Amino acid sequence: MIQSCRPSSPALAAVLLAVLLGGPALASEIVGGRPARPHAWPFMASLQRRGHHFCGAALIARNFVLSAAHCLSDLNFRSVRVVLGAHNLRQRERTRQTFRVQRVFENGFDPLSLKNDITVLQLSGMATINTNVQVARLPAQDQGVGEGVQCVAMGWGQLGTNRPPPRVLQQLNMTVVTALCRPSNVCTLVPGQHAGICFGDSGGPLVCNGLVHGIDSFIRGGCGSGIFPDTFVSVAKFADWINSIIHLYGDDNSPSLHPRDAAGRTC
Repeated sequence: MIQSCRPSSPALAAVLLAVLLGGPALASEIVGGRPARPHAWPFMASLQRRGHHFCGAALIARNFVLSAAHCLSDLNFRSVRVVLGAHNLRQRERTRQTFRVQRVFENGFDPLSLKNDITVLQLSGMATINTNVQVARLPAQDQGVGEGVQCVAMGWGQLGTNRPPPRVLQQLNMTVVTALCRPSNVCTLVPGQHAGICFGDSGGPLVCNGLVHGIDSFIRGGCGSGIFPDTFVSVAKFADWINSIIHLYGDDNSPSLHPRDAAGRTC
C-alpha cells in the first residue's frame, strides 16, 4: 500500500481510508535516523501552522522553497509559515527567519496517484543568507541519480509510527534503488534495516552528491518496512520548470539555468 502523511484534515481522512482499503496515502517521518548537527543542512525549512510543524521544504532561492504538493492540498496557504534556520523546534532560536507564503506553484499534481507531487512556494520576503540559512543546489533537467547512489534524507517527523516527533532535525543515510520505482520518482532503501521516512515530514529533501534530487512524497508497506522503497519526487524531472519560476518571479540575483514560461497553477 502507498501511504502519505500530513496532519489532520479532510484530505488526510480520505488518505487514511484509502490506506485501510489498500489504496494510496502520503509519507515522511525519519525512522531509524540520528540527530543532525545543528544547521548542517542550512537549506532545510519547516512548514508550520499555528506554530506547529507539519511538513518539510528546502530553500532553493532567497524567496522560494520547494516542497511536496500534497502538503498544501486543501489548506489555505495564507495560514502557512515557512521557518528557516531552525534546528530544535521546541526552542526559540535566534537563528530563525519566518515568512508567509505569497504564491503557490504546482505542475499537474494528481492527489490520487501522487504524481507530480511537487510545489514551489514563493515567500513574502527575501531570506538573509548566512551560516544557518543557505540556498540548496539542484540538479539540471533530467540529471537523475542511478542505482546504488548514497543519499541523505532529513526531517522533523516522528521517530516511529507510535512515537512522538523529535526535538531536533533528524537525518538518515539511504541508498537509491530502481526496482518498484516509477520513472518520475527517486526511490530509496536502507539495506538490512527497518528505517526510512514516514508520517510528519513530507516535502523534505533527499540530498545525493550534494544536490537536492528528491522531495519526500510517499511510502508503501508501512514506515521503515525494509522491503518497499521510500518514494521521492525526482527534482531533476522538474528542474526547467523550477528555474523558470525563479527567473520570472524571483530575486534578480537568483540563478536561472533554464528559463522558460512557468507552467502549472498559481494561487
